[in-house]
Amino acid sequence: MPTRRLHLVSADEGHRVTTLELFFDLVFVYAITQTTELMAGHLSLLGVGEGLLVLMVLWWSWCSYAWLGTTIHVDHGIARLAMFGAMAVMFLVALSVPQAFTNEPGGLDGPLLFVACYAIVRLLHIVAYLGAARHDAELRGVLLRMLRGLLPSLAMLAGAGVVGGVWQPILWVAALLVDYLNVYFSGPAGWRLPSPAHFAERFGLIVIIALGESVVSIGIGVGHVPITWLVAGSAICGIALAAGMWWTYFDLVAHVAESRLARAEGIARTKIATDSYTYLHLPLIAGIVLVALGLKKTFLTLSEEVHHSPSDALHGVALWALTGGLALYLVALSSLRRRNLGTWNLQRLVLAVLLLALTPLFDHLPAALTLLIATATVLLLIAFERTRFARRPVHD
Repeated sequence: MPTRRLHLVSADEGHRVTTLELFFDLVFVYAITQTTELMAGHLSLLGVGEGLLVLMVLWWSWCSYAWLGTTIHVDHGIARLAMFGAMAVMFLVALSVPQAFTNEPGGLDGPLLFVACYAIVRLLHIVAYLGAARHDAELRGVLLRMLRGLLPSLAMLAGAGVVGGVWQPILWVAALLVDYLNVYFSGPAGWRLPSPAHFAERFGLIVIIALGESVVSIGIGVGHVPITWLVAGSAICGIALAAGMWWTYFDLVAHVAESRLARAEGIARTKIATDSYTYLHLPLIAGIVLVALGLKKTFLTLSEEVHHSPSDALHGVALWALTGGLALYLVALSSLRRRNLGTWNLQRLVLAVLLLALTPLFDHLPAALTLLIATATVLLLIAFERTRFARRPVHD
């Protein structure tokens, strides 16, 4: 009986998201918050770039376990212990995010701790997945091909922590390119996706987690200052913007992607899963995180802290994070349509370009007005699409 409890249980077509997976995701809630804090604390192009590189590491870790969870029941047998172990080490990754590029004296080496814990998380995933593939030679083969890219990637990340300086971000970029491209060009053959509904639900939940960071950023930005009418109205605008982003994804895009995934079979299904979810959801999440950064800085301005006044504009990187993050999010949504339906969502692309074109003008407007305009454009987009779809039904 004790031996049977250690068995891995394969997932089936009706597999759904488990409470253990939701518990596992709590670590990533904190990790995304830490990433936003990293960028906010080093508000420059380099700082935002470093934050996005960290986000790519976190994303690859999360995706790995999302694929594992759709192959086996992670809340059964020894897989449960592997998930708890990965969760504990992933929490150390999240704790070390602020020191991923800069070591703080008086403790463990921050960059090396980050890489070491990330390596353990990824290797635990490979070991658990190999256990799930014990009777599947093709799946074992694709996992070993993944390992072929992972090991040099980890070596470069460790080297980046040692050499530091200008080479550090360069080595990070190279390391992530090796890992991401290795998985992509290894192809979808060999991967197993028995439960498309479970898989799509997992990615929907991570979008919710990222949107939650936008809501948290509003609260952090306001802080403990008095709530004026301007702050209250802007907070409603911020929530409306987050709601609009939720709407533009979950109202149609998520359903179309899931239905395409469910109808496909074999390699075609895993190819859709790889393209639409593993890769195209990354810029989607990155866009949300950048918007959260912009919202946080917007409300710091509105709260009159650090010598700001309510009439001050949002400037520089903070402004471009808000508008550029929203534009990136819209482009990612349109790219999902292109992948799944074969055509672009032109109105979302047009709005993305418009936001970027207007950003220099926003540099001269009060931050609250910039937020109001950004929110209004998304809500008007939704109204336009609802009216258009009511006249001529489309998939997305």
